[in-house]
Amino acid sequence: MATANGAKSSSSLATADGANSPKVLLYSILLTLQYGSQPLVSKRFIGKDVIVTTFVLICEIFKVVFALILMARDGSLKGLSKEWTFMGSLTASGLPAAIYAVQNTLLQISYRNLDSLTFSILNQTKIFFTALFTFIVLRQKQSIQQVGALCLLIMAAVLLSVGEGSNKGPSASNSDQVLFYGIIPALVASLLSGLASSLCQWASQVKNRSSYLMTVEMSIVGSLCLLVSLLKFPDGEAIKRDGFFHGWTALTLVPVISDALGGILVGLVTSHAGGVRKGFVIVLALLVSALLQYVFEGKPPSLYCLVALPIVMISISLYMKYPYTTRRRRRRRSKDPFTD
Repeated sequence: MATANGAKSSSSLATADGANSPKVLLYSILLTLQYGSQPLVSKRFIGKDVIVTTFVLICEIFKVVFALILMARDGSLKGLSKEWTFMGSLTASGLPAAIYAVQNTLLQISYRNLDSLTFSILNQTKIFFTALFTFIVLRQKQSIQQVGALCLLIMAAVLLSVGEGSNKGPSASNSDQVLFYGIIPALVASLLSGLASSLCQWASQVKNRSSYLMTVEMSIVGSLCLLVSLLKFPDGEAIKRDGFFHGWTALTLVPVISDALGGILVGLVTSHAGGVRKGFVIVLALLVSALLQYVFEGKPPSLYCLVALPIVMISISLYMKYPYTTRRRRRRRSKDPFTD
């Protein structure tokens, strides 16, 4: 027991030291700024005339480029031709790719019709859907504290949905636009994100797919799905009429690059510091969203946001700090003499 405890203490100390290193601190600060500023950056630099599908397609191209660079750097790109198969790729990445393609489109629609803080808070409901689908797909259980945290998260989402959606301001049509083109797409995107995340985790564990390779595969398949959708949806006609880059400026590349780099930072923070640090980064990012919205838009958070924000912060903190532990580990804490 002494050896086990000593090993555990050493491991915990090493993890703590790594999580507090200057490099990890830098990653955490950059991720906080990126995550908190992404809604505002997208809203300011993506013009109303930009066709949503074209933006998503360019984002996917940048993801592929960054993933290939990272694969070349770690040496995994060299043996790719021997290991990769079309059926293996389609089985592992096909469905998640199609789901992410729809999710990304919904996110871009939601960006344009919600303020930055409201979007950031609603976006946190993906934690609930991720937990739900990982239980369904992978039988991954949650602790009592985590279940309570997820309930708090849903309370905040319902509060925002009812409050912002029923806020009859100067015109009811504006309120309907917020509900149907802002809140509902954000919630559906979060549901799809949870489903796709669980499928990706399944592919990683069962199919042994590397995260970089899956990024490339899903971006390519997702792009193909979007291109096919252009045959039936209005964006296809808009591209034929106005051109692929209609409404684009040089600044439109800012949210594209930011989104791609954000995915890399999430992986760096998680691998070096764990999910707890990433959870606190998300909480801090919500505060960054509120601050940036006030500074650049002069718009203070609504009453519904002010009530929902602390609920979301408490929820994410609880969820990350109290992971599920097996009964075997809990029984080690004490022995009941009457159960021998």
